[in-house]
Amino acid sequence: MTAAPATGTTAPGTVWDGLVGQPRVIETLRAAASGHGMSHAFLFTGPPGSGRSNAAIAFAAALQCEQDPPGCGACHACHTVLVGSHADVAVIRTEGLSIGIKQVRDLVRRSALSPIGNRWQIVIVEDADRLTEQAFNALLKAIEEPTERTVWMLCAPTVEDVLPTIRSRCRLVSLTTPTAEEVAAFLVRREGVDSALASYAARASQGHIGRARALARDEETRNRRRAVVAIPATLTSLGRCMQAAAQLTQVTKEEAEAITTELDAREKAELDAAYGVEQRGRRPREYAPALRDLEQEQKRRAKRRQLDVVDRGLMDLVSVYRDAIAVAAGASGALVNEEIRGDVELLARASGAEANLRRISAVFEAREQMLEFNVQPALALESMMLGLVAPELRSSGVGR
Repeated sequence: MTAAPATGTTAPGTVWDGLVGQPRVIETLRAAASGHGMSHAFLFTGPPGSGRSNAAIAFAAALQCEQDPPGCGACHACHTVLVGSHADVAVIRTEGLSIGIKQVRDLVRRSALSPIGNRWQIVIVEDADRLTEQAFNALLKAIEEPTERTVWMLCAPTVEDVLPTIRSRCRLVSLTTPTAEEVAAFLVRREGVDSALASYAARASQGHIGRARALARDEETRNRRRAVVAIPATLTSLGRCMQAAAQLTQVTKEEAEAITTELDAREKAELDAAYGVEQRGRRPREYAPALRDLEQEQKRRAKRRQLDVVDRGLMDLVSVYRDAIAVAAGASGALVNEEIRGDVELLARASGAEANLRRISAVFEAREQMLEFNVQPALALESMMLGLVAPELRSSGVGR
């Protein structure tokens, strides 16, 4: 677990400008920052990509803001919070599968300190749903008996992901998934993305802001997604299912490695520099255990990254089958995967809504096997593909 800088860039107007499709949340947080409804602990919930941590960071900036009304986005306090360098704001995120008791005890000790400035000591915990039970219990006492000028901000997908004893002591802030139109407008306004590409990225991301940014910025990310959403129309035999499982495993592995390889190398170089390995040409006694700890943390992070990437691929597959169900039902409006409408219409004609619903269930079963029961991704994906096979596509003119 690391204390890390906030993601994103400083807002061009106010700290709230980076929150997409959340007008009620902005209104609530603005009021709290002005002293109406303030609490010592907040729980930010919302679907993946809805901007939970961005909302917490924006709120932290408003609490530290030097202007009136708070949250100007331009003062020194706002700027340092948004870029992750404010001395009294810690943004804690884990790259592993869980947050343990040792890390939480370090947070509790920090929360007991008086702020360096004249406002608040703020601790933001991203992925609070990854706290172990022991870590939750260690956190409970700090939230039950808060220091006068400390504010806790926990982020989790749902309230059920946090122990009842914790969530009952927090003020709940619920975010929703922004619409494709809102995401596209954000990409054009804040990222300078072409409107056609922004529209594609917004639809393909299904409201996930970070995913939309990646799709808009990186051609390789778009190509990997195109490879995944092309899979359903190819699954005409058991052999093709096995090929597709291997393909999806490889695609997700490559994407996960692209994310972690550079960071791993940088951390190793920083460790070597810290222990003077390069300068001295030898390794001090303390270096070996530090290197071992780093490598273990990197392995845990790599495992989580791969699971995250596989999970994203599974949601892309689900989007194709949902599109097929929408087409079969005669629903109006653009599809998530409008660019492969031909494949979607083929699935709708050949299989029907009931068969595609069963395939969605197969995808979610594979997801549960990996995330809940620690099944190896390759095995879970092979099993899943057998549930997605569509031999009826052969008689519908599929020549792939």
